Amino acid sequence: MRGRRALTSAGALGLLALTATACSGEVARLGMPEPISDQAERMLTLWQGSWIAAFAVGIVVWGLIIWAVVFHRKRSDDLPPQVRYNMPIEILYTAVPFVIIGVLFYFTARDQNYVEKTTKDPAVVVDVTGFQWSWQFDYREKDAAGQEKTVASVVGTPVDPNATTGAKPVLTIPQDKTVRVRLHANDVIHSFWVPALLYKKDVMPGYTNEFEFTARKLGTYEGRCAELCGVDHSRMLFQLKVVSVADYEKFIADAKAKAAGGAR
Repeated sequence: MRGRRALTSAGALGLLALTATACSGEVARLGMPEPISDQAERMLTLWQGSWIAAFAVGIVVWGLIIWAVVFHRKRSDDLPPQVRYNMPIEILYTAVPFVIIGVLFYFTARDQNYVEKTTKDPAVVVDVTGFQWSWQFDYREKDAAGQEKTVASVVGTPVDPNATTGAKPVLTIPQDKTVRVRLHANDVIHSFWVPALLYKKDVMPGYTNEFEFTARKLGTYEGRCAELCGVDHSRMLFQLKVVSVADYEKFIADAKAKAAGGAR
């Protein structure tokens, strides 16, 4: 008997430890990847809040259903009292959904405006061009006359998605700096997607889409095209590399030196 109690206690402690560990990770994020930018953190918070509201509504609805089943089940063959309607309850279940929708709409609009907001003078501007079947990253800076020019360029080639290694084009950006991504397409509609940013945006021919983000976590994160753009769509892979400001400045300086050497 004591052994069984000990086993039960150990199992309960193990389940508690597992739950505590999970709640600090993917379970707490409700399936979302770990966010790496300010904008992604905001979207994760909206996602979690929406699920909390959904769970709350579900608990109330299921509670009322169970209450009705338990306390108002059939007890005899007598016909229960017939009531045409209950005005307070009808007003309640008409008004509450509007309140829920209004609250969700407010937070959605607020966070959408935050995520889609662009600044006047971002620290880094990158023109991203999607093409069949890879990506090109052109780093843009203003010269003394205020005209933009390309100071570094990375052109990718299609990558075998089944290969363990491959030359994925790398989009290098600095940590804690505002980065503007301008999206272009030369052929068909693509979609720029880095799961760690919790965000994707269409890349359309003849139209420039753009967005900004500020990455807070160093590391290399996978990216891909999220739009079925043709037969080799699965080969449009790339990486987002977040580095320190010093490493980013070295990357740009090396690119400029290489371009100057090639121009001689």
